[in-house]
Amino acid sequence: MEVVEKKNKNKRYKPILEGIPDWPVYQLSKNRKEFIEEVAQKTFAQIKKNRPTTKQLIDELEATVYREQQRMKRNRWRADAADEPRFWAGIKEELVALTGKTPEEAQPIAEELLHRIVLRYANEIAGNFKPNSYRLTREIVKFWFSRLLNGARVKKFGAFFRSRYTLRDKIHIVGKVKQLRTLAKEGTVVMVPTHFSNLDSILIGWIIHSLGLPAFIYGAGLNLFNIKIFAYFMNSLGAYKVDRRKKNVPYLETLKFYSMCAIQKGAHSIFFPGGTRSRSGMLEKQLKLGLLSSTIEAQRNLYLESPATEPVRKIFIVPVTLNYHFVLEAPDLIDEYLSSKGQDRYLPEQDKYGSWQLLQFLFKFFTKGSNISVSIGRGLDVMGNYVDDQGNSLDAQGRVIDTRDYFVSHGDITVDKQREDEYTRMLSHKIVSEYHRINRVFASHLVAFVAFEMWQKKHPKLDLFGLLKLPEEDQVLQFEEFRAACKRVRKQIYKMKEEGKVYHATHLKGNINLVIRHGLDNVGIFHLKRPLLMNKEGNIITKDFSTLYYYHNRLVGYDLEKFI
Repeated sequence: MEVVEKKNKNKRYKPILEGIPDWPVYQLSKNRKEFIEEVAQKTFAQIKKNRPTTKQLIDELEATVYREQQRMKRNRWRADAADEPRFWAGIKEELVALTGKTPEEAQPIAEELLHRIVLRYANEIAGNFKPNSYRLTREIVKFWFSRLLNGARVKKFGAFFRSRYTLRDKIHIVGKVKQLRTLAKEGTVVMVPTHFSNLDSILIGWIIHSLGLPAFIYGAGLNLFNIKIFAYFMNSLGAYKVDRRKKNVPYLETLKFYSMCAIQKGAHSIFFPGGTRSRSGMLEKQLKLGLLSSTIEAQRNLYLESPATEPVRKIFIVPVTLNYHFVLEAPDLIDEYLSSKGQDRYLPEQDKYGSWQLLQFLFKFFTKGSNISVSIGRGLDVMGNYVDDQGNSLDAQGRVIDTRDYFVSHGDITVDKQREDEYTRMLSHKIVSEYHRINRVFASHLVAFVAFEMWQKKHPKLDLFGLLKLPEEDQVLQFEEFRAACKRVRKQIYKMKEEGKVYHATHLKGNINLVIRHGLDNVGIFHLKRPLLMNKEGNIITKDFSTLYYYHNRLVGYDLEKFI
């Protein structure tokens, strides 16, 4: 992996396709109306199949109307359509009017209402890729990341207008880069990154452009569309909207079919299979199976729709881990996690950001620099088998296998929900395993993990919430003990890398004192209260135990605790 980083660090990639008009995301936008109708029709047919009787269908529609009206009462957003109350009031009136009608009379009316609802949802969800906006946003993102990572920071004092860092100095792309580019030519790529920050979508977008890949479609939370200028660019980039407030069957089915139909048409896609940002800071362990299952259904449909003698466009799953020294929203995320886990045993700090603290943050933002690493994993097929550089699926012994066979029963391609649910679980477990395998350990992760574990070992009678309330005079670690523990844990990380169980950044090598200094300088670099630092006596202290816990959690799951 490290070889890839050195080789590609300053390389500029050419786009793998001739131009934007050839991109699948552009073709979807060009035929947007027809695509939305196709999604609505397929969603309609699926719900009808699952709700075969008139009563079942009407019950589902009534439940949908009730949930939507409750949502509008309790949690309205600026991004919501202005005509929502009128639309759902109208649907409710027509449902009430069905009272007293026979099933034969009510069925066509109920079906028409269902089609109207799913068509509305499909229009709400659909993105609208615009090439000109894509080019503009690409440049804006490049500038913004340069400031965030201090990519334009001078290398030496006094050389302000020369010797500048570039983004490729600050964002390291490592792993199976060449294979990713090949797979994007051979089939349809579904990138499945870890999710820690609101920066993730922007970062992945920059990576895709940097590698010369065509634009990917991706689901973006509707709450991000509350800001008009942000909504304009998100819409124009082909992002489709995901409203996590809506839990009713017609909406979830429409969202699933939107993703599945786009993948079937060859649109490269990004899923965050964890569903939302990791509140704890841990690598995802439990993935959302809904969108993952859509990749399996899309592959099965491609086989169903093609003769057995013809080659079929394959769908490739590419795990990606995003590695940060800092996550801007980490203090809020960990507060949310601990509040949920501890209930009244955890009280988040109030009024964290005063005017002076805000000035401190802005100063750090524009004067300090940090790195980000993006680890691209080996491609998988939709069952979780590794694929080679030509896109061939491989079994555990490295032999080429035909994924068509996974969908064959009695000689024919068949639809088997129970079978495909099991395939989805297999794929989920493989992605989680790959996250841990390609995770790239930073010095900041190392020092945060070691420090928090040492405090736990020093106070074995305290549970997590007791430890977070540790008095300030007990929040000190002797440097020599800390140094020795860091050295032991680092040695184990080296061993695990040799075994192919994890990776680490190149800066983790060398003199342990320098590694520790690098970690302390970078862990939570933009936070107003530093989670870990050295005091005047040269010992290790924390100013924010909760946020330290967040960064510690990045190395949970590797059994490194026993080396503290």
